[in-house]
Amino acid sequence: QVQLVESGGGLVQAGGSLRLSCAASTRTFSMMGWFRQAPGKEREFVSCISWSGGRTDYADSVKGRFTISRDNAKTTVYLQMNSLKPEDAAVYYCAASKRLIATNRYDYDYWGQGTQVTVSS
Repeated sequence: QVQLVESGGGLVQAGGSLRLSCAASTRTFSMMGWFRQAPGKEREFVSCISWSGGRTDYADSVKGRFTISRDNAKTTVYLQMNSLKPEDAAVYYCAASKRLIATNRYDYDYWGQGTQVTVSS
């Protein structure tokens, strides 16, 4: 059974940084992604990375501030979040897709349980 386990969330002041991790139990996916969902809002795409080649994509709202990376040996994906803003506060979810292009939540087949990110102003 596929498992995705996120960690690294927490409380940070605006302008601060956090690094999220997502450990996958298997590497039978093409893409790994990060999504977030704030209270009362839809789950939105944040970033994704391909296992092979490391191709990445970002939502416009996080470009230049967030960096996604992967450690193939550990089957772990990271999301480095810098210059955090109050509007970045949300539950962040890791997801895995068998598709080669996946920037929509409906493209993803497996999801982690989420990790809370809180940004104080």
